[in-house]
Parts: sequence; structure tokens; C-alpha cells
Amino acid sequence: MTSVGADERASASAFTFWLFIYFLVDFFLHLSARIPGYGLIRPTLLLVVLISASLFLQRDKFRGWARDPIVASLLVLVGYLVVSLPLVEWPGSVVKNNLGDFVKAIVFFFFTVLLVDSNRRLKIFLTVFIACQVLRVLEPLFLHVTEGYWGSRTHLGHGEFSQRLAGAPSDVINPNELGFVIVTAVPFLHYLLWSSGFKAKLLYLLLMPPLLYALILTQSRGALLALFVVAFFVFKESSRKFSLVVVAVLVGFAGWQVMSDEQKDRYLSLVGQSETSNAATADGRIEGMMREFALGFERPIVGHGLGTTPEAKTHILGSRQASHNLYAELLIELGIVGTLIFLRFLLRVYQGLVENQKRISRLSERPRSFYVSLNKALIALFWMYAVYSFNYWGLSQYYWYLFAGAVVVFHRLVLLDLLDDSEVESTPVSSVHKSRFSNLVGLADRR
Repeated sequence: MTSVGADERASASAFTFWLFIYFLVDFFLHLSARIPGYGLIRPTLLLVVLISASLFLQRDKFRGWARDPIVASLLVLVGYLVVSLPLVEWPGSVVKNNLGDFVKAIVFFFFTVLLVDSNRRLKIFLTVFIACQVLRVLEPLFLHVTEGYWGSRTHLGHGEFSQRLAGAPSDVINPNELGFVIVTAVPFLHYLLWSSGFKAKLLYLLLMPPLLYALILTQSRGALLALFVVAFFVFKESSRKFSLVVVAVLVGFAGWQVMSDEQKDRYLSLVGQSETSNAATADGRIEGMMREFALGFERPIVGHGLGTTPEAKTHILGSRQASHNLYAELLIELGIVGTLIFLRFLLRVYQGLVENQKRISRLSERPRSFYVSLNKALIALFWMYAVYSFNYWGLSQYYWYLFAGAVVVFHRLVLLDLLDDSEVESTPVSSVHKSRFSNLVGLADRR
């Protein structure tokens, strides 16, 4: 026990951690679009370079970090991308146009697992992340209520359009992406706030109505289905199922009453009841998915190359517009081999959550309540992401990598608390060394 603590006391510097927190705020709130002249210094790139350099200078603190199975599986994916690059259809496009987006996405994983190394830092990280997502929703909603802002629209046919709420002018996300932000925030808010004290419950009750109203205004059918996934987990785990059904009926009725005819028609297209082109767009999205999966088998082994889905569709199908399906995107860009590697990465992430669920029950009462709530939120979020990925790209987007990094951190902290509670008999010290990071915060320093 003593040797483990002695070997694993080193923690990344507070300066680097807070630089990472600022990076999150800068990225999610798009500060370069809000502050005149700020974008000239390329803040996102500058912050990535500074954080990476700082981590390199502290590299002795992170020995053994790649032993975690989730980290190892992502490194296999990165290695595959390097090895397969000369074999893909358009290696030049990968390097020139698409590699940068992938790098900007995966840094969320590595920064999270190396810098969020204590319970206090985990709570700060989650608070900042959730707060940024909520602000990204409330800002355009406030502009809508006060100024009539929408940000986007969808074609209904015969020259008619329906307005849809998108991100704020400084936040370049379309209605579907805004819906994704909403359904990402909901599981955290429900499990972490509702399970806490009176003030947290009050905050939850104040935030949920505007978030759900904003979701209606986005007219995002994929986000609505993703919300149903979260609702299923909430219902499954609740001991008050009848009360939940009553609340769900009341919320659904209230939501239906505030919808315009165009919004009702769009959501009815999910069950084939639309009377406008919304039904055609729903069918077209499914047909587009099928064509994209078929396109993936044009080069089934290694694919066309990272980020080349629009290019492949243009050359082979004659249309650049994508259905935004992660699984088709994997097949098109990485081939069968790369797809299996990425799915193995996701499997490792989910296995980490399952292991957490088993280990949390062995903890003392002090950390258990927060851990139980967080693990429930992450499990619901995992399946929500898995479903939403049928309607959303993701290979070079941040969300799976940030999520996986949070799971690695959470898993590691649960192991530390098991050691602290002297319940490590069933988890030998040798297995901890073989399968977990060595940059753990010392037991005496945890808060």
C-alpha cells in the first residue's frame, strides 16, 4: 500500500490544469468570436501548444499512463491511422484538410486523463463543462425571447420555411448540434443536481423547462430521440415509476401545447404522420444512411481516409451532403479494420463504467453518493451518444474523446478510494500497476 502511494503521488501542476479549464471555456463559448481581435492570436491552437508543452515538461509524473485499457485502445486507433495513411484513397486530403480536426478532437481525451487527477479537479472540470453547455443553450433562447432570434430554418416545400433555433451568433452550431448540446447537459443535471440538496434541486427545476423548450424550438428529431434514451434510464432506475409517468405525461402535454403547427408536424414525421416535406426528409435521411454504408464497402479494408466522407460522396454518389452518421463515417473513412478498432475503443469505455458500478458499492459512504450519481449520468450519456451517433458525425468531433477521458479519470479515482478504504484485497496492487495510470494523486492529498 505504501509503495503504491509513494509511486503515485505526483500530480500535474495547478497552472496546467487551470490552463486546460480556460481551454474548455475558450472552446465551448467561442471567445474568439466574442472578443474583438482575440481570434488573431489563434487562441485554441496556442492553448493546445502551451498545455502540450507543459505536460511534456512534466512527463516524469505520467509514467505508465498508457497502461489504462481505454488509453491503449485509443493509441491503437492513432497507430492505425498512421500505418494506413499510405493505403487510403486520398492521403493528401487527410494530411492537408482533415488531420487537424482529428488532432483538435483527441487532445480533449489526453488533456482530461493527464490533468483531471483528483476528486476536486473532477468536480471543477464537470462544473465548467456543464455550465458551458447550459450557457450555449440559454444564450440563443434568451435572444429568441427578447429579439425573435432563430438562427436557422428548414424547408417545408412549395417555397415555405419553418424557423429553427440554432446556436447564438457567436456559437456556430446548427439546430441539430444545439439539440445535441441540450441532451448532453440533461443527464448531468438530472443525476447530479436532483440527487443533491434543496438548492441543487431548485436549480434543476429552474433549468429544465427552458432547456426542454429550447429543444422544441430546435425541431431536432434526433435530439428528441436521444432525450427518450436518457428518459428510459431515468425511468428504469427510479423507484417511483408511476410518479415519473405522470410527470412525463404532464411535460409532454405542456410541450405539445407550446409547439407551433410546423413544429408539431416535424416531430410527427418520426412516426410517419407528417403532412409536409418533413416526412420526406426523414425518409431521405434513412436512405442517405443506407447509401453511405454501401459507399463504405467501395474500399472496405482501410477506407477512403480520415475526414473524406464528403469527398467520397461527391466523387462516387454525386452529392456532398452527408447524413451525419458516425458508423457510416467510420466505414467510409477507416474501413472495416478501423471501424472495429474504434468500436473496441467504445467498448473499453463502457466496460470502465460497468467496472465502476461494481466497485462503487464497495466504497464507504463519503464518496459513494456522488460517484453513484455520476456513474448513472455517464452510463445514460454513453447510450445516448451511441444512439445519437446514428444522426451525428463523431470521428473528428470532441464528444466521444472528452467522454472517454472523463471515464478514465473517474475509474482511476474509484480505484484510489478503494485503496483508501483498505478494500484492495480483491484488487491486487499488481493489477492496479498493470492496468491503471501511475500519475495518481497521493492518498493524503485527495479532497
